[in-house]
Amino acid sequence: MTVKISPSILSADFARLGEEVRAIDAAGADYIHIDVMDGHYVPNITIGPAVVQALRPHTTKVFDVHLMIDPVDPYVEAFAKAGSDIITVHAEAGKHMHRTLQLIRSFGKKAGVSLNPATPESVVEYVLDSVDLVLVMSVNPGFGGQSFIHSQVEKIRRLKQMIGDRPIELEVDGGVTPETAPLCIAAGANVLVAGSAVFKNGTYAANIAALRG
Repeated sequence: MTVKISPSILSADFARLGEEVRAIDAAGADYIHIDVMDGHYVPNITIGPAVVQALRPHTTKVFDVHLMIDPVDPYVEAFAKAGSDIITVHAEAGKHMHRTLQLIRSFGKKAGVSLNPATPESVVEYVLDSVDLVLVMSVNPGFGGQSFIHSQVEKIRRLKQMIGDRPIELEVDGGVTPETAPLCIAAGANVLVAGSAVFKNGTYAANIAALRG
């Protein structure tokens, strides 16, 4: 299994975002993880569709856009048109997950579902045929730099069993480091989101290589 690394630009220098995206692209990132927070669903505010659109010309890599916003449906079209490739929504945000996933796919984008640490994997059981990616939050969403919640390893393992041979990516976000990455990979994750672990010390290529193990 090839592990993909999706550096979170939440840990980048926001004054130089375009430059930072080009740097992680050159350093070997597979995806670019863009954390969108609304100050309502999560206790922080980050960026909107205009920033995604502004970053799009800086790389051809997959834009892995994680919408931590509620309600989410009114914003799907704007993020799709801004250049997102994968749009991930939270199972806990909005009342009609299946409808939201259909909406994302109606714009020709891949659809993801994210689960907070306290949310059981069973909530995605009946939408697996509408999903391209499942994202397990291994921290509580809203801030970068938090510690990995180890109870999520078992959730990753159970999700991997549920997914079976479907072509669904299993992504982990939160506290991913060279120490915790092998636990996630062993449990079945194939996409690792990392912010602090990629951007620290400015040695992006070495940091990404360390996460791949």
